[in-house]
Amino acid sequence: MPEFGPGDWLNADHPLMGDELRGRVILIDFWDYTCINCIRTLPYVTAWHERYADLGLMVIGVHAPEFKFAHSRAQIEAALADYAIRYPVLLDNDYETWLRFANRAWPSKYLIDSDGYLRYRNQGEGHYEETERAIQAALRLRDPDIVLPDLLPPLRNEDASGAVCYRPTPELHAGFDGGGLGNREGYAPDHPMVYRLPEPFERRENAFYAQGIWQAGSESFAFAGQDGGKLSLSYRAASVNAVLSPSSDPVEVMLNLRRSDDPPLVEVWQDGQYLTPVNAGSDIEYDDGGLSYVNVERPRLYELVRNPDFESHEITLTFHAHGLALYAFTFTSCIVPGADSETPGTYRVG
Repeated sequence: MPEFGPGDWLNADHPLMGDELRGRVILIDFWDYTCINCIRTLPYVTAWHERYADLGLMVIGVHAPEFKFAHSRAQIEAALADYAIRYPVLLDNDYETWLRFANRAWPSKYLIDSDGYLRYRNQGEGHYEETERAIQAALRLRDPDIVLPDLLPPLRNEDASGAVCYRPTPELHAGFDGGGLGNREGYAPDHPMVYRLPEPFERRENAFYAQGIWQAGSESFAFAGQDGGKLSLSYRAASVNAVLSPSSDPVEVMLNLRRSDDPPLVEVWQDGQYLTPVNAGSDIEYDDGGLSYVNVERPRLYELVRNPDFESHEITLTFHAHGLALYAFTFTSCIVPGADSETPGTYRVG
């Protein structure tokens, strides 16, 4: 096991070193709080911490930020509260620990035995039963007489056998480094640009399109007008998520400053209609007239749409405050055929 690199530690009163950890089984989770795949693994990681912490397992999160605003300690502290993360988390802002582990993706998990050797590695979502079996095997290696609980049942229906996963629209990054914009006007990094929304037959797949005044950055695409900037995207997926921020300036985010007195609201429409409880994501709110929107109070991933099946639609976002910024669209694709989306505890999207 490599030593951890330098960085702030959360949920720990001092940096954790290899010699101090020797004798315990260590599960290291590389993650980012805006990554949908990371977020979907967290219920399992936090459950393993609760189940096995007293039996010799230490879970350690390594937060490697994808976007500049995610270097802020305050944003990660808010995320730990959101997801009830109580195990230690290292802020790997300079990617030193990432490089020491030769890590390549979010999320990735490394299981270290009590002698300090790597026993198991997994990249991406899924393989939850396999990972927990590896945890139990390492704990038994440490203590052959240990009494362990049964494996966790699937925490979501789409994690169980019988789920079907399709190929969705790929993740789209909004800044000029990502190239997700489809407008002919292209990116203008040095100044705001006026965009025209092309006709549907002029649009290509796997791109979003803008209307209004927008400012491109390396990571973000920020609304630079006063009201009513639009982004439109045709997609194939079960759910749609967006990484949104009140500002594209990391300093403004850190100081909680905003460039507009208008509420940081983004309307969300699907196929020209308001979202309904049937297809609304978990972050959708409604006004008295039924208008569906998200309140972008801080930079994070927002679930916009949760369809009852893997479907094709057009989603349109209307930005109502100067400075609001899009960083990425992400999509999920797994469903459970025949699952009842109105029954508590069952979900159709993955």
